Amino acid sequence: MSVASQADDEHVKLWNGAAGRAWVETRDVLEGMFKPLEDLLARAVSDEAASRVLDIGCGTGATTFAVAHVLGPQGHCTGIDISEPMIAAARDRAEREGWPASFICADAQTHVFAPASFDMIISRLGVMFFADPVQAFANLRRAARPGAALRFIAWRGAAENPFMTTAERAAKPLLPDLPARRTDAPGQFGFADRGRVESILEDSGWDAIAIEPVDIALRFPAAELTRYVSWLGPVGTMLQAMEEPRRTEVIEAVGGAFDRYIHDNEIRFTAACWMVAARAPAAHG
Repeated sequence: MSVASQADDEHVKLWNGAAGRAWVETRDVLEGMFKPLEDLLARAVSDEAASRVLDIGCGTGATTFAVAHVLGPQGHCTGIDISEPMIAAARDRAEREGWPASFICADAQTHVFAPASFDMIISRLGVMFFADPVQAFANLRRAARPGAALRFIAWRGAAENPFMTTAERAAKPLLPDLPARRTDAPGQFGFADRGRVESILEDSGWDAIAIEPVDIALRFPAAELTRYVSWLGPVGTMLQAMEEPRRTEVIEAVGGAFDRYIHDNEIRFTAACWMVAARAPAAHG
């Protein structure tokens, strides 16, 4: 098995297991926290006057639904994600609320989309997990109509996002087996290197590439911190399988490390991200 295939299998297992369960269990917290990112993408869709939009790594569908709202009844937004638990939650909401949105449970890197079927492709923190990102973005380009816009938000580096690694740093003395982050590997900070992102898009055939840093203020209720720590990230994944009293010991130790982010009963931090824009090549002839 190749390194890329092994990484892909690991992510499929993770997002259909512990990570997928965690996002479903905490989707209200995460959807509130990431709404400013969702708003940026919804605005980009509105500016493009798109009508058929593909949302990559859609999770439980918050951004898909926001875009569907912008598109209105004449448009349609399709979300794709490898996580069956998250897609099931998104489909359930779409059915209950009657959204003009649909969902595919598949890997966007290899899924066979109808050629030239979308006039815009977006993603909110969902494109950093591809085992072979060049193959993935080439596949997405084939799904895009000539001249279609690509807009996605990805994390910059861990050093610029200390909030995101607070739990790991605090838990390390108690959890020596906590897996280390791997630079340039599929994962949260896999697109930290701006030059690498540009090369991936160039090599996969996208034009008009623009990569700009954005710093976005995010927040969620401080009362939800324990739930956040207990479910999310590498620490949350380990905590899901941990028994008491060890679990409570780790949660208490980690929770104290977030004190610096608590202001007026809210957790507040800055998300250091890239806003990436590109365009599918125009048709010739």
